[in-house]
Amino acid sequence: MQEVKLQFDKSMDDYRMKEAFKTLRTNIEFCGGDVKVIALTSCTPNEGKSSIAMEMARAFAEAGYRTILIDADMRKSVLVGRYRTGAVKSGLTHCLAGRAGYQDVICETNVENLHVIFSGPVPPNPSELLGGEKFTSIVQIIRSKYDFVIIDTPPLGSVIDAAVAAKSCDGAVLVVECNAVSYKFVQHVKEQLDKANSRILGAVLNKVDMNGKGYYGHYGKYYGKYYGKYYGRYGEDNPGTAKRETGKAAPVCVKGGAKAPKPESGGDIEYIEDI
Repeated sequence: MQEVKLQFDKSMDDYRMKEAFKTLRTNIEFCGGDVKVIALTSCTPNEGKSSIAMEMARAFAEAGYRTILIDADMRKSVLVGRYRTGAVKSGLTHCLAGRAGYQDVICETNVENLHVIFSGPVPPNPSELLGGEKFTSIVQIIRSKYDFVIIDTPPLGSVIDAAVAAKSCDGAVLVVECNAVSYKFVQHVKEQLDKANSRILGAVLNKVDMNGKGYYGHYGKYYGKYYGKYYGRYGEDNPGTAKRETGKAAPVCVKGGAKAPKPESGGDIEYIEDI
């Protein structure tokens, strides 16, 4: 087993941040004992999905649960460069390609009860690897050894990888950046998860301005900008230049501690449930 040291942004230790992730953890616990493998995705890049996945995994580990975070965002991983200190020789790609066993790609961290599998080098066929029997069998083995398995997947509005990976999970959590994507775009992503028969556990509203009117901004303002810019192009740019995903605002579990933004098109946001 590899060993790495994780370094966390000090802003994540803010009291409101800690409480938000404790709320998220508690709501997932109430989803039922059969929910152990959880996929996280978003509509577009830079909504904070990977940071939410890491902090969520840390929250479960700090509560005493044996937890593992799997970085399945093999096209454009940010976890290695952002959190780890120390060499990582093998990752998920090596395991799925048959070049390493699952035990060889697991990293023991300096956070008690928390292990991580980093993505590894970018493969030419990430969707095929995540949809193959190898990935399914690895997830089944790992779920028997851990209390919770958190899987960070690519944005579903950009590539189909998340829906493919979600088939091997017990449920999915959708991360939505406040005032950045439209109701229709979120519905589109929700439909992709439905087609994969993935149970949607709920959503996390991220990058909320806790000091202003962050919950009620123009929720559809950037729909065309984001949809046109990222759809079908995810992972083409240099992963090393990826924009930092989370701001200083605490992530909020929608209907688990904060009000959902009102969609411009009217009606309820049907996919959002208590997590």
